[in-house]
Amino acid sequence: MDQYDIIKYPLSTEKSIRLMESENKLIFVVNKKAAKKEIKKAIEQMFKVEVTSVNTFVSQDGEKRAYIKFSAKNPAIDIATQMGLM
Repeated sequence: MDQYDIIKYPLSTEKSIRLMESENKLIFVVNKKAAKKEIKKAIEQMFKVEVTSVNTFVSQDGEKRAYIKFSAKNPAIDIATQMGLM
């Protein structure tokens, strides 16, 4: 799977902005078949950053979301700005 097949788009909600500021995390909607290791690798390749952890969650409407925690040297706000979320 290509990294653009794995990562669909970032979520920009109040919760995601709160997580970005308090825990250095961003939320992405991802392919349902993608494994955590694939998601981590895709994010690291796309943004040239270091990912600390990946947690996934499938919402009620069947959308798979990945909570990506970045290392301290890669602020989530910088990545969000790079994507045009901020």
